[in-house]
Amino acid sequence: MKPMGPIPPEFAGQQGALAIGGRAAADWIEGDAPVFVYDPAIVAARVARFRASFAGIDLHYAIKANPFPPLLAAMAGMVDGFDVASAGELDKVAGLGLPVSFAGPGKRDGELAAAIAAGIALNVESEGEAERALTIAARLGRVPRLAVRVNPDVELRGSGMRMGGRPSPFGIDAVRVPVLVRRLVAADADWRGFHIYAGSQALDAQAIIDTHAATLDLAARLADEAGHAPPLVNLGGGFGVPYFAGDTALEVEKVGAALTDALSGRAAVLADSRFAIELGRWLVAEAGVYLARVIDRKESGGETFLILSGGLNHQLAASGNFGTVVRRNYPLAVAHAMGAEWHETVSVVGPLCTPLDRLGDRVALPAAAAGDVIAIFLAGAYGASASPAAFLGHPAAAERLAR
Repeated sequence: MKPMGPIPPEFAGQQGALAIGGRAAADWIEGDAPVFVYDPAIVAARVARFRASFAGIDLHYAIKANPFPPLLAAMAGMVDGFDVASAGELDKVAGLGLPVSFAGPGKRDGELAAAIAAGIALNVESEGEAERALTIAARLGRVPRLAVRVNPDVELRGSGMRMGGRPSPFGIDAVRVPVLVRRLVAADADWRGFHIYAGSQALDAQAIIDTHAATLDLAARLADEAGHAPPLVNLGGGFGVPYFAGDTALEVEKVGAALTDALSGRAAVLADSRFAIELGRWLVAEAGVYLARVIDRKESGGETFLILSGGLNHQLAASGNFGTVVRRNYPLAVAHAMGAEWHETVSVVGPLCTPLDRLGDRVALPAAAAGDVIAIFLAGAYGASASPAAFLGHPAAAERLAR
C-alpha cells in the first residue's frame, strides 16, 4: 500500500457522496464520459485569502494553469490582471477587460505584432526579442509596452521547477538588464518594469520570503544601474499546493506579513513602483476534481486493478508524468464513499495501452466496482490543457464550471 496526498480541505470533511459546488459528483458525470469540474467558490476563497494577506499587492492569474473560458470569465471579477504565454492564450482573455502581460521565450513576430497592436505589455525574454518588438512597433506606428523579464541570480529553494539562478531560456541574465532598460527608454518604448520569476510549486514559506527579499534587492539594484525606476515589479509566484503524502500547505499569511514588512523598507528607487504576484496553481488547483467511471475491475498476479474511462490523456499530472521525478499518488476517492474506511488496496489505471497510464498506485480505498465513479483531486491546474488529449484517439474529457 502506498500513501496518497491530502484531499483539499473543502472536500476532505465530506461524508458519503462527494459534492462539488453543492451537486453530487455522480450528477456531474454523464454516462462513462470523464469530466473536470471546477468550483469558482473555492477560487474566490483563495483570492480572498490572498487579499487579506497581501494588501496593496496586485494579483495576476497565470492562465497556463487553467485556461477554461468560463473559469477565466469568472476570474475576471476576482483578479487584477492576466498573464499569458501565447497568442492563443491572449485570444482567450482579450475581451475580459483586465490588463494583460505576455511572457514566454520564442514569441513569433505575429504574436509580438498582435500584442503591440492590442496594447498588451510584453515581457521581453532576450535582447533580440526586444529589438524585434521595437522594429514591429515602428512599422505599426505604435508605442510598445515592454517589460524586461529578468533571469535572476537567485533561485527559489525547494521549488518544483527552478527558473532562476542558472542558465535559462527564460528572461535576460540580470547582469545585462540595465543596458537593455536604457535601450528601451532611449527608443521611446513605454517601459513597464521588471518580471522576476525564480521558481514554482514551493511549500516552504521561508524560502519564498527569502526569495522575495532577494528579488526586491535585485530590482532596486537593476533600477539604480539602469537609472530608471520600474513602474511595476512582478515578483513572480511560486506558491505551491500539497499534492503528495507528507506535503503541508503553504503558510501564505506568513509570506504576506514578511513581504509587507520588506516593502515598507524598500529602496528609494522603488518608492513609486507597484508590485504584483503572479499565481496559477495556488488559485485553481484545489478547486478542480476529475471524475471518471470504473469500466472494469480485474485481478492480476494477486493485485486488483480499477480501470477507468479516462487516464493520463486527460489528467497527465496525476500519472506522475508531468514535472515529477518519483511517481507519487495524488489524492483520490471513491466518489460515493467519502469518509468511509478503506477496504482494499487497488491500482487505479486508465484505458490507454501504456503502463504509464496509472493514476493511483496500490492505494487504499473503499470497495469499488464497475460503474462507480472515482474522483481525482487537485485537478484544477495543469489538467485538461496540459494532457495529451489526442493520445490513442480516446475522446477528450468534458469541463464544467460549478454554478
